[in-house]
Amino acid sequence: MSDSVLLDPVDLEILRLLQNDARTTYKDLAAAVGVAPSTCLDRVGRLRRTGVILGHELRVDPARLGRPLEALLAVQVRPHRRELIGPFVERVRALPESRALFHLTGPDDYLVHVAVASTGDLQRLVVDEFTSQPEVARVETRLIFQHWDCGPLLPPTSAI
Repeated sequence: MSDSVLLDPVDLEILRLLQNDARTTYKDLAAAVGVAPSTCLDRVGRLRRTGVILGHELRVDPARLGRPLEALLAVQVRPHRRELIGPFVERVRALPESRALFHLTGPDDYLVHVAVASTGDLQRLVVDEFTSQPEVARVETRLIFQHWDCGPLLPPTSAI
């Protein structure tokens, strides 16, 4: 049932370093983990092919793009049927305010991370794009005061 990939200590160190700075050169990465640059290139390629590394992302500061207010919207969809899920997900993902979307268990079906310019824009988004949809039964809004990134993601120590 597990899709995990066996990783040795060199692979884990490569993942840790790349998660801290994805722009690290293969030369610097190889030196840091103690392998030849060609070996490092092969290992990173294997991590990509096996789906451990999914891509490279550019992080931006929403405030510097004119969207200083971030919020989490807890959305309840009723009825929660498959034929409504696809269109709902695509509609939310297409919104320029959407940063992330999670499908959940529990009383809320979705959690949507949004970034907007003002409280007025947040109200417009909730009313016009969410509660106006017939399948949306409820939306709870929580403002994000501050956000911290956490350390690199590595396998549980029992899997190493």
